[in-house]
Amino acid sequence: MARGLRLLSRAVVRLRPLLVQGLTRGFSASATVQGPTRGFSASATEPLHVCVVGSGPAGFYTADRMLKGHEGAQVDIIDRLPTPFGLVRSGVAPDHPETKIVVNQFSRVAANGRCSFFGNVTLGRDVSLSELRETYHAVVLAYGAESDRSLGIPGEDLKGIHSAREFVWWYNGHPDMCDLSPDLKNTQSAIVLGQGNVALDVARILLRCKTELATTDIADYALDALCGSTIRNVYLVGRRGPVQAACTAKELREILGLKNVRVCIKEADLATSPADEEEMRSSRIQRRVYELLSKAASAHRDNNRNDQKELHFVFFRRPTRFIPSENGSTVGAVELEKTALKVDEVTGKQVAVGTGEFEDLKCGLVLKSIGYKSLPVQGLPFDKIRGVVPNLRGRVMSSESETATVETGLYVVGWLKRGPTGIVATNLHCAEETVASILEDDAKGVLRAPSDSKKHGRTGLVEILEQKNVRFVPFSGWEKIDSKEKMAGQLRNKPREKITTWGGLQEAANE
Repeated sequence: MARGLRLLSRAVVRLRPLLVQGLTRGFSASATVQGPTRGFSASATEPLHVCVVGSGPAGFYTADRMLKGHEGAQVDIIDRLPTPFGLVRSGVAPDHPETKIVVNQFSRVAANGRCSFFGNVTLGRDVSLSELRETYHAVVLAYGAESDRSLGIPGEDLKGIHSAREFVWWYNGHPDMCDLSPDLKNTQSAIVLGQGNVALDVARILLRCKTELATTDIADYALDALCGSTIRNVYLVGRRGPVQAACTAKELREILGLKNVRVCIKEADLATSPADEEEMRSSRIQRRVYELLSKAASAHRDNNRNDQKELHFVFFRRPTRFIPSENGSTVGAVELEKTALKVDEVTGKQVAVGTGEFEDLKCGLVLKSIGYKSLPVQGLPFDKIRGVVPNLRGRVMSSESETATVETGLYVVGWLKRGPTGIVATNLHCAEETVASILEDDAKGVLRAPSDSKKHGRTGLVEILEQKNVRFVPFSGWEKIDSKEKMAGQLRNKPREKITTWGGLQEAANE
């Protein structure tokens, strides 16, 4: 009898992690956080509870490296959206499916028994930063940049002016932008301010053959709007010259190769200075971009058919004001100031300076691709000028000053850490650096000091959400959304037909 009780007791100890998680199975705040906890026994030391805020590439790479680097780590990923993967889902262009393959790797991370996903949970509304810090040994902020930089020039609030982020979210089916409805029917010309990869993305979507877009995962309403578009001329406007264009050769090559699109570049803009030549000697990417633009200018010089759309690269221009159309409320043109390049004495780089000469460029749609901007949350140190969280190798600092102190247990990764730069893979190195700091701090006893009160991690988060009646979406809920989208996509020869409303996503997750 005594031996039987001992065996039963051991079994209960082994099953306790499963029982705790079993209590949280479903869709509401008592929803399941999938899988058993592995990597440590119930009698071992307390697990390292880590919360990652944001489920984009930076967040998932952090979770992956954390799980691989610490066998006792238990990682919970929260996101304000019901869907994971951040910009891979809502930022990567629909005609770039190869870039989205990384979600297979992220799904394997989510399937790890020591990892859980809590979608539909907003930091600052559903759970505060202070609550997370009280509940977890380490909190990693990876929520990226969900706002936009402003030009701060007259007329910026006119109708027909959108940020590139808004337009990208619109055609990618982000629930925040499903009602954007950009007017593509009442103008022949669109201006894109900026010449980086995002600028090239939105220009390409406006110009690409719609039968090619029809087999992508573009939102159905966006495809319908683009099919009815009257836009035939797209202007990519940059403050500096072709040598300084911020795009990559891969993205540029793709847009230059679009079917039935004539590329227009002024020959005078291709002239280079000794400073330009020095820049190209120092940067293989800049040299390749310049060569592609020069080649395109020559190839398209005599190619002028009436049935073609046109892509204009406009260099050495900066917007100074938006001019309303006759109705007074919609954009009708952009006033541009001609610029010249001057070497900055401090940085040694060439910068654009105004010349005092102006011209107007007519349009009915403007997309501002001048940079994303991160937003702070209460209790988080934040550099408003740079738009990042002050940090030292991912450790959040109290400020940017020399006397700044480390915010114990608080870390940052991705765009919030370094600014909105780089590609999806850039976040891997960024995550490795932040995780290395976490592991170093834990090894030193900083995160789990014996004198500290016990952290409850996952069960503590579920308790908080339950008390606030927050209906979170577990990864199993996302899998239901995923399945439903793919089934709907099969009927239209698409990879998926995205569900684009908050209500629709939550309903699908709860089926």
